[in-house]
Amino acid sequence: MPVPPEYLRVGEFFTDFLLRVKAECMLTSRHQAYTCMQAVITVFRRRLTPEQVIRFVQILPPVVGTILVDGWSPEEFTTKWGSREDLTAEVRRFRHDHNLSTGSTITDVARAIRGTIGDEVLDTFLSDLSPDAQAYWRI
Repeated sequence: MPVPPEYLRVGEFFTDFLLRVKAECMLTSRHQAYTCMQAVITVFRRRLTPEQVIRFVQILPPVVGTILVDGWSPEEFTTKWGSREDLTAEVRRFRHDHNLSTGSTITDVARAIRGTIGDEVLDTFLSDLSPDAQAYWRI
């Protein structure tokens, strides 16, 4: 079996993804896009069981999946979702000195992820999760 193209061209795929996040979030650099994306997926990860984290990694682009599990500790798990405003505030607190997240960052990153992996792939994964988890990625 040949090496999957997303592994052979991982840098190219990741750059394209960051440029998509940058455009959706109306940012000026890939570094800003990286921090916003990292914040959004980390806040989501905190509300997933270890099994759910592993399943989520499997549908994300390779580098994004690696970022999702970087620094992960299953002990961080919480069942508390809170309001959209609470989640947005948590995203904005993530690396707050370097984070240009706005009130729409969760939706903007959701749009970038959906545009990269496809609505059907994300929605199939989310179908086994709580309504709060599904709402997090709704655009």
